[in-house]
Amino acid sequence: MQHHQKQYRGEPKQKPKRRRDENALINVVSLRISDQEKRELEKITKSSAKNISEIVREAIEFWIAKRKRLCLDV
Repeated sequence: MQHHQKQYRGEPKQKPKRRRDENALINVVSLRISDQEKRELEKITKSSAKNISEIVREAIEFWIAKRKRLCLDV
């Protein structure tokens, strides 16, 4: 049988410590987009298994690859 500690009123609940995912992405980039762009992104999320962050990351990867092919970035 498990022993449970009684919690008193006014005492904050202890939150379990979250394990840090070693592969978690930690950088955040914020950008403003138009309503139309947001609607387009939402359509893509519904027709694919990707969320908006994944779609934007993929778009950035394509853009970087294109610039490299054009030798715009050394």
